[in-house]
Amino acid sequence: MINYLDRGTIASNGVNGKKRTCDDKGICKSGSGIQGDFDLTNFQDGLLSSAFMVGLLVSSPVFASLAKSHNPFRLIGVGLSVFTLATAGCGAAPSFWFIAICRMLVGVGEASFISLAAPFIDDNAPISQKTAWLAVFYMCIPTGIAFGYVYGGLVGEHLNWRYAFWGEALLMFPFAVFGFVVKPLQLKGFSSVESKKALTPLETVSAVTDDLDASKVKGPILVGGDGISADELNKTSKSLGIHNILNRLSQFGKDMKVLLVDKVYVVNVLGYVAYTFVLGAYGYWGPKAGYNIYHMKSADILFGGITVVCGIFGTIAGGFILDHMSATINHAFILLSGATFLGAISCFSAFCLKNLYGFLVLFAVGELLLFAAQAPVNFVCLHCVKPSLRPLAMAMSTVSIHIFGDVPSSPLFGVVQDHINNWRTSTLMLTSIFVLAAGFWFIGIFLPSVDKCTDENETQVSPNPMVDMKTLPDGNGDKGPAEVQDSNFRPPC
Repeated sequence: MINYLDRGTIASNGVNGKKRTCDDKGICKSGSGIQGDFDLTNFQDGLLSSAFMVGLLVSSPVFASLAKSHNPFRLIGVGLSVFTLATAGCGAAPSFWFIAICRMLVGVGEASFISLAAPFIDDNAPISQKTAWLAVFYMCIPTGIAFGYVYGGLVGEHLNWRYAFWGEALLMFPFAVFGFVVKPLQLKGFSSVESKKALTPLETVSAVTDDLDASKVKGPILVGGDGISADELNKTSKSLGIHNILNRLSQFGKDMKVLLVDKVYVVNVLGYVAYTFVLGAYGYWGPKAGYNIYHMKSADILFGGITVVCGIFGTIAGGFILDHMSATINHAFILLSGATFLGAISCFSAFCLKNLYGFLVLFAVGELLLFAAQAPVNFVCLHCVKPSLRPLAMAMSTVSIHIFGDVPSSPLFGVVQDHINNWRTSTLMLTSIFVLAAGFWFIGIFLPSVDKCTDENETQVSPNPMVDMKTLPDGNGDKGPAEVQDSNFRPPC
């Protein structure tokens, strides 16, 4: 909620502001907000709204990969700490480039939990309510953005735009701390990240090189009765470090290949990209389009209010409906294609009407149907891949919908509007893209789909390459690889 509150805050008039303008007579009006304080062009101002993508794009695969060897909540704590420092930096920014860099780092916060929180929820939710729990989580996207408009407007108007960012940092700080102090929790599909506590003698060599600053070690270290010098530990540490990085890159490439050849996953993400393309442009241009088409006096409040109400009820309803239908991938595609197609017709019809009240009713119905897709589309992402790939699947889905969806849609809509200079026609053209999203998800109904969340043949991923090796005798008998795997046996989803 706080992450997406930030997205709405920087777009609000109170924080974003307006640039300094001068009329033909040379009379100038001072600017306000970020744009006014830093004298930004519209292009520079637009860059700030999309700068988070840099941090999100770079760090999403990193967090998804590290989840195999580090506790997910610790990673979330790291990401939210970066978010906290970055938003505080935005409030203290002395120049455009400083705030632009801080906006890039804000994306690290979203990246840390968007790929890890959903699998955690999926693991811990009751079987009959999995999609409903996901719905509550994804309900925070439209709700957070809408609250951000209000929060940024109030703080920017009564205090200063900088205080809005400092307020965000204070709000997020307790959650960043919680990520570090909460009891370690494990995602299904991964072996215990606490396994170092039970390392055998042979594994201790690897653990020491990872956790100990060998440059400070003097004299031999005894392992299994043999002496190992500090120099040997240093060499071993460097060798294992390089080998570990190469292994991670190789595994990342293999995992990406698995995702790209999974037809269910690809079709689901393509539909999600088209869906997000329209919603992103709605979020940025909707109030302005409503003002120009229907001459709304309070377009921000009307669009914000509709988004909050429909976002909450639509998203939660979508989750409960899928659970009631029996949550399967096939049923999810049926709900996705049906709700999106009907929502597209309703919104298209709304923009065809000339009566304001008729528009508001049909547009609200359309958004209610469209937001019902939030939980099912992420349910498919989580369940069409095996458990160990869920963080990467969520990360790549999020990166894709931003790169090809809401980030380019706003400027592209602006180009179209500049060219045809007709708000109604431009908005109808944009809304028709919802049909493309419904089409992709309709194709998914006919694809062979298996819920891989219950794939019991998946090999556990170990954070330490030594874990799978047969251990040395310790006087109590030998322990082979099979017993190591049994100790990490994963229960079904």
